[in-house]
Amino acid sequence: MSGSADPTMRIRELLAIMERLRAVDGCPWDRQQTFASIAPYTIEEAYEVADAVEQGDMRHLKEELGDLLFQVVFHAQMASEAQAFDFDQVAGAICDKLLRRHPHVFGASGPLTAAQQNAAWEDIKARERASRLQGPPSHLDGVPQALPALMRAFKLSKRAARVGFDFEHPNQTADKVAEELAEVRDAAAAHGGAGATPAIVEEIGDLLFAAANLARKLDVDAEAALRAANAKFERRFRGMESLAAQRGQTFAELNLDAQEGLWQEVKRGE
Repeated sequence: MSGSADPTMRIRELLAIMERLRAVDGCPWDRQQTFASIAPYTIEEAYEVADAVEQGDMRHLKEELGDLLFQVVFHAQMASEAQAFDFDQVAGAICDKLLRRHPHVFGASGPLTAAQQNAAWEDIKARERASRLQGPPSHLDGVPQALPALMRAFKLSKRAARVGFDFEHPNQTADKVAEELAEVRDAAAAHGGAGATPAIVEEIGDLLFAAANLARKLDVDAEAALRAANAKFERRFRGMESLAAQRGQTFAELNLDAQEGLWQEVKRGE
């Protein structure tokens, strides 16, 4: 493995580049950005990192981690300009948090099993959340609003389950999914199958939440499962288009039965 003998040297260089970009005579685009305008890019870069990991592409992962680090530096620079905090304080905060959350490594609590560590971690996080509360406490405190909706549904149901608000068996959770699907059908039928009425939107939301809860109950990462399903659909759809093209057909001009036949053909070939 190669790299700088002093990794802080490149960090200092990156901080200097960011400061220069935001300077009066710096980059107009960078200068006009705000926390709110940059936040979507930060989320996007985090997903790019996850995609590189999923693909097992180390070169790509290195690049995407750099892009994500740039987002951290960007936010820190804007905060420094607002005299709120700087990059050093960001790094210090995560160092302090890691030391605080690993007393079995850096403290005197002694070694723990993985299960004990997980319980201790959650207890420490709960105390940290309680210290930041400004209103009545809830077991759902600390689940970020900005998470992707499927991931947030997963985390909300997990939090509720910790205090006993959960079905005992996965089959009961699956029955809830079926119940919510029936309610979607009823809502759609009540409006003649017409578009996104408030009632249909509500019932679709309940169905998706129930599906995320079933995934949690079965120890499945709902977000990862949906990403895999997206990839499978894309792979098969592209396969259908390819087969149609090989046969001199235009996929979009085929009727649904013909398209379904191609789908089944691609599926059998996997």
